[in-house]
Amino acid sequence: MLFSPMTLGELELPNRLVMAPLTRVRSGKEGIPGPLVVEHYRQRASLGLIVSEGTYPSHAGRGFPGQPGLVTDEQLKGWANVTAAVHAEGGRIFAQVMHAGRVTHQDTTGGYEVVAPSAIAIDGETRTYEGKKAFPVPRALATEELPGIVQEFVTASRKAVEAGFDGVELHSANGYLLHEFLTPAANQRDDVYGGSPENRARFVIEVTQAVVDAIGADRVGIRISPEHNVQGALELDAADVRATYAHLVDALAPLKLAYLSILHKDPTSELVQDLRARFNGTFLINTGFGIVTTRDEATALVADGHADAVVVGRPAIANPDLVRRWREGLPVNEANPATFYTDGPEGYTDYPAYQN
Repeated sequence: MLFSPMTLGELELPNRLVMAPLTRVRSGKEGIPGPLVVEHYRQRASLGLIVSEGTYPSHAGRGFPGQPGLVTDEQLKGWANVTAAVHAEGGRIFAQVMHAGRVTHQDTTGGYEVVAPSAIAIDGETRTYEGKKAFPVPRALATEELPGIVQEFVTASRKAVEAGFDGVELHSANGYLLHEFLTPAANQRDDVYGGSPENRARFVIEVTQAVVDAIGADRVGIRISPEHNVQGALELDAADVRATYAHLVDALAPLKLAYLSILHKDPTSELVQDLRARFNGTFLINTGFGIVTTRDEATALVADGHADAVVVGRPAIANPDLVRRWREGLPVNEANPATFYTDGPEGYTDYPAYQN
């Protein structure tokens, strides 16, 4: 079943393997995807769906050196070349729209102020153009500023569609801005966006609704990562996690999004499967950063009915022809972590396809 067709929004996918959004920082200081990025995505067009690396919707939302954006005309032209190349190979591609929130530094944003739900810094360091530096204390966004942030997501999503993307994935996982509103570790607000699980979910719901209104529900997916506990987004109270994400998914379900994608180490857990039942739509599962998803695991997740499709990262990095290799039981290349966040083609476009 992993290699059978499926419907996602208005798209027909030829298989149920989805390329995870993978930070690869090959777009330079101006955040413009160039020919190397075009080739990387083109090579992987046989996957059922490609989700792009996280792309920032505003300069303040940029999280990494070398990260691409959806802001300037030059960035959009670069992405138009990417989407055209993927489509020429028969592929489908969504843009992941990601505001980094407090997971950045002013040396990375180009001097733009680091913002978050509350003025709480992450304990740790981030890579900047000036080297590694401690995460700064972000400025807490004022309530009246939030509609402007919503509009940033809307504008970026519209631009993504104009650049040829088949849709967008809203990044509400892994400790970035949308996720920061969900977790009490980053959100200690006393307005209607903080406190209760319902209030903490409010901003994510408003962003999603606005993007759906702008580009259509069939073009919008969302990624969440309950209990992933990375980048300071700690969710250690199981009851609070259940309440927060149940409220979020209950509010999203009527929107009829293209999909819900969950990153969780235990995809068969009661939490994950309850959220799937609440969503009652196309459901994607990603088993997490710590363990590489295997062919057998991916096959079982779909065959056993735990997910409609499986999101894979490192196997897709190392195997541009992953669908063929897994379908035919061929040997696979191993990903080299030393080249995940470097410049140039090594470990990016030079992984070979299988040779008969």
